[in-house]
Amino acid sequence: MKKIFNLFFCLLTLAQVALAQNDPLPRGFSHEELDWLSSNKPAPGVLNGITTPPPGPVRAMAEWEEQQAIVVTWTLYKSILAQIVEAGRKQCRVIVICSNIVACQNELTGYGVNWQAGNVEFKVAPFNSIWMRDYGANPVYLGGVDSLALVDWIYNRPRPKDDTIPSVVGNYFGLPVYSTTVAPYDLVHPGGNNFSDGMGTDFSTKLVLEENGPGNTWGTSNHTEEGVDSIMHRFYGIDRYVKFDVLPFDGIHHIDMHMKLLNEETLLVGEYPEGVADRDQIEANIQYLLANFTTPFGSPYKVVRVPMPPEGGKYPSQGASLRTYVNSFIVNKTVLLPIYEQQYDTTALRIWRENMPGYNIVGIPCNDIISLGGAIHCIVKEVGVADPLLIQHKQVEDFIDNNPPAYEVKAWIRHRGGIAGAEVFYNTDTTTGYQSVPMTLTDPATNLWTGWIPQQPYSSTVRYYLHATANSGKQQVRPLPAPEGYFDFEIRQSVGTDELASPRLERIFPNPAQGITCVPVFAPTGGAAVLELVDCLGQRVETVFSGMLPPGESNYFFRADGLPAGVYFVALHTERGVFAQKILVKNY
Repeated sequence: MKKIFNLFFCLLTLAQVALAQNDPLPRGFSHEELDWLSSNKPAPGVLNGITTPPPGPVRAMAEWEEQQAIVVTWTLYKSILAQIVEAGRKQCRVIVICSNIVACQNELTGYGVNWQAGNVEFKVAPFNSIWMRDYGANPVYLGGVDSLALVDWIYNRPRPKDDTIPSVVGNYFGLPVYSTTVAPYDLVHPGGNNFSDGMGTDFSTKLVLEENGPGNTWGTSNHTEEGVDSIMHRFYGIDRYVKFDVLPFDGIHHIDMHMKLLNEETLLVGEYPEGVADRDQIEANIQYLLANFTTPFGSPYKVVRVPMPPEGGKYPSQGASLRTYVNSFIVNKTVLLPIYEQQYDTTALRIWRENMPGYNIVGIPCNDIISLGGAIHCIVKEVGVADPLLIQHKQVEDFIDNNPPAYEVKAWIRHRGGIAGAEVFYNTDTTTGYQSVPMTLTDPATNLWTGWIPQQPYSSTVRYYLHATANSGKQQVRPLPAPEGYFDFEIRQSVGTDELASPRLERIFPNPAQGITCVPVFAPTGGAAVLELVDCLGQRVETVFSGMLPPGESNYFFRADGLPAGVYFVALHTERGVFAQKILVKNY
């Protein structure tokens, strides 16, 4: 702890020098910071907040939940910030951290922001950079929905002014700030490398293990993966922590550059063209997730892919910036989406609108900022409402060749004062209004409410949303833009397809491999099989799978990290023969 204070003023000077040179601090390290890191250990954070874990149970908030405010830092790239403020103020309060209130107000007016119309508030506080997502505090609820608090991790940059912002925001809203700055709970974790589903599951890249493991840059405790998981559970309420291999061509290694949770069951994933940049490692990570994890409801995750746009026809593996449509932000009924060029933006906007019906999708040009390693999600932070009426929902699946008398709708509904009632609104015709059916509390222990939508004919698309009322009188819908926003499912009959008769190895990815590696196998009728990894001399290195293949396509995995670099083969042994494919293990 003494080291923190000894280095604080040195780091403050360092950050002031960078700003004095008008050199925008990137999401990564500036040249001055890299020089500092090469010669000294930086301070792991400013000591603020409550350094013991909050009283349990703790629940991390999901981004699609109701927000009372968002927070931004008024510094460089003000055109982008102004558009966030203008769109955000129509949804909730916007807190603008600035150096001078009058100057900030005048600049916002110059950018066309009607801040005088309300919902825009100003707070003078010191700061180093624009990257509010990484250094801002994370909203959690104590008791699930009882009281709002903030959790502040150690910021993984030597920027001490930025590191004070969680306390500034906590004081502004009168919220306790729990801080992971003191052993044994010291944890380094940037906010951009974190997504919570609001139900105890969290997603990050393995940067969180690198920055907290043996020999880490920040001089914190050498935490094992179990140690990291324990801290995340105690402070953030995480019961299941999914960590993906980092991407070779993503220098920042923050998950919000290529993946986003749209709800408890749906992942939006950036996709590169075949053979470009990080396409294969992203796909291997996703297939690993699908093969080993389910949603909190026990169902498979739904994956939606959105193309990663090039810059000047090039991608990060070719020296271009990492442009992304995933680095977006959901604020109540609006999505703030980074855009770049119309020829690519059109497709991204269509995908977002198809998967977030009823939400207002606001495109904000981000060409100016993306070269620094971030976009919209990186520069804004949410603050949840103090009195949430929480509706968590497992979406109704399509009914194929099966049309039951009614369709079950489940939701887990909570409010600190209790729930007075809930209902499902539905229709099958967009030209008519919604009908409603009541929901009943079927499991008080888990707050599970159930309703039944009556049977509809085949070839129907049922659109529906949920509505709940608390004993206090507060009302809430899910999704938040309802009735314009909705969930949907289809009742249809299947169309038969011909299947190939022979089992086979599909294309292994990524290849070259460096971490999680996916081996897809297609076996139309299933059957016994052995899947082996062998070296170039034909010696078995690992048995990847041995047993009965399921019918259809299935995915198997091995880890390439830890293997000596070189050429290997994956061999599939079945009663129909041996199928092999070459793979290169490469140390990047």
